[in-house]
Amino acid sequence: MNTVSELLNILRLEKLSELSFKGVNETVGTPTVFGGQVLAQSINAAYNTITNDRILHSLHSYFLEPGDLTLPITFDVAIMRDGGSFSTRRVTAKQGESVIFILAASFHKIEEGYEHQVAMKSDIKQPEDLLSWNDMLNQFGDFLPQTVIDFLNVPRPISFKPTKIVNPLEKKDLPPYSDVWFKFKCANEEFTLAEKQQMLTYVSDYNILTTALNIHASKAHFGNTQMASLDHSMWFFRDFDIDDWLLFSIDVPSTHGARGFSRGNIYTREGKLVASVTQEGLMRPKR
Repeated sequence: MNTVSELLNILRLEKLSELSFKGVNETVGTPTVFGGQVLAQSINAAYNTITNDRILHSLHSYFLEPGDLTLPITFDVAIMRDGGSFSTRRVTAKQGESVIFILAASFHKIEEGYEHQVAMKSDIKQPEDLLSWNDMLNQFGDFLPQTVIDFLNVPRPISFKPTKIVNPLEKKDLPPYSDVWFKFKCANEEFTLAEKQQMLTYVSDYNILTTALNIHASKAHFGNTQMASLDHSMWFFRDFDIDDWLLFSIDVPSTHGARGFSRGNIYTREGKLVASVTQEGLMRPKR
């Protein structure tokens, strides 16, 4: 999967009935279905039951079971409420009889109101001056575990450029935050806001949990830690240009009890706050 068109083909669902849809899977180098895929497909299912005058403004979700890459996923939508300004949907994702994921999503009729946002960090390096994941693989590939190499080698419709390069030979704890630029591989294509929100949700499951490992980097890594998304919430604030770089600025308030809690803001290059994300994930030391 190299292009945004291919990504959208994965996120678009086959209609089974007015409230039931089916999706297929695509590997991103993980042994189970990528959480961002199920998140974005669930939004697609919910949007299929919403009138065009309403946009997604928030979602809250739980990952209940690992998704099997070899099995299709069925998405059942429940209409919880259609009010004068807001619509609420519940989406249940299943493989066979097993529920693997649940999501609640709220849609809002577009309105004008007060405006405020938290500013983006002022000292962030621009993406043109940074190395991509592929550049880092070329530079440090000889020192990385094979699982990480395999993960980084998978073709993706997104380019990632961390603002800080971590040398894998330096086994030391790092600050509990990260700033990562990302850009979708598209060429002046036109997308609806609903499609852009689905793509943004998809990419929001990258980097957020792994940042929780930073503070434990002297002893914790992918090879000795079982990691999985447990829940994921997201709030959408403003429209954005999908053709330019976006910044995912993440911090980790707490790791405790084999779980890590991360939160992040997504900004445009100009500093416009597009969305906020929170996630708690499993970080279980392997024994």
